Amino acid sequence: MVSRTVPLAVRVEPALGGRWASLRGGGREWLWHRDEPHRAQVVPGDGFVDAGGLEECVPTVRGRPDHGDAWSRPWTAADDSGLVYAVRCPDFELTRGIDTSSGSVVADYRLVAEPGFRFVWAAHALLDINVNVDINADADTHARLRITGNPTTRLFPEAAQHLDRPWPTAARWIEGAWPTPAGLRMDTLGPDDGSAVGAVINAPSVVVEDGPDRLHLAVTADGQPTSIAVWRNLGGFPAEAPYRSIGVEPMLGRVFDLDDAADEDCAVVPAAGEVRWQLTITAHRLQEGTEPHGSFNHTA
Repeated sequence: MVSRTVPLAVRVEPALGGRWASLRGGGREWLWHRDEPHRAQVVPGDGFVDAGGLEECVPTVRGRPDHGDAWSRPWTAADDSGLVYAVRCPDFELTRGIDTSSGSVVADYRLVAEPGFRFVWAAHALLDINVNVDINADADTHARLRITGNPTTRLFPEAAQHLDRPWPTAARWIEGAWPTPAGLRMDTLGPDDGSAVGAVINAPSVVVEDGPDRLHLAVTADGQPTSIAVWRNLGGFPAEAPYRSIGVEPMLGRVFDLDDAADEDCAVVPAAGEVRWQLTITAHRLQEGTEPHGSFNHTA
C-alpha cells in the first residue's frame, strides 16, 4: 500500500508547563485529553495532574517531584521567534525549540546545569488511539507499537500481577526481550482489560500503528542513554477511578524514577555544563492524497 507523509501541526501552552496541547495532522488529533480542571491550578511540588497532551517530565518521571519539576511551572519565551521557550527549575534550566517547517515536528532541547547533574527526561505523550472493542479479536487487528528488533525491555512492579511467574523479591524491574518481556505482550494497544503496565525499551525510536495511520517518534542524544517508555493503561489506573490512557514516551534514561538509576540509566551533565537532544515526530498514512504543511502555535 502507498504511504504518504502527513504534515503535522503543534500547539503548546507555555503558561501550563510548556505542555503540548495538540499534535494534529491528516484530520486527526494524536494527543489524548482528559477533562481535568485542576491542571490549570498546579504549583511546583504538586502531585501530577493528568490532563493528557504531552508533558515535559524532567528530572524524573516517577518519584519526587512527581513527573518532574518542569510540567508545573510556566515557561517563557527565550527569543523573539515565538518558537523557543525555556523553564527555570531549582537545579537546571531547560530550553525547547519546535520546528514544523518540514512537515515533521523537530524539537531541540538544551538542559543547563552543574556538571554531574543526573536526570531522566520523558516526552510524556498520551495518545488518542482508536479501540477495537472486541477483546476477543485477533491482536493483529489492534493498534500496535512497532520497534525494530527485539531490544531489552524493562517491566516494573505493577506488571507483577499480569505475569506467569512470581516477581523477584525487592526487584526494581525485570528484563526481557521486546515485544513479550517475561511473556507479557506489550506491543498491542487493544481494548480495556483492567491492566496498567509501564515498560522502558532500550531503543531510540518507535512507530505507532493505528488503522492506516503511522506516527514515528525518535530521540537522539550524543553520549546519553535513550529509550522509549510505554505506559499502557487499559482501564487499570488509578484504582479508585480507572480510565484508559496510552503513553508512548521517548526518553533520556532507562528508568522511570531517577532514584533507581545508575549512571548508565540516566543522563549526566558533562563538564561543559549542558546536554542537548532532539525529538523528531513524523506521521504517514497508507493512502493517497495531499495536505498543506504543518504549523506551530502557542497559547500563552
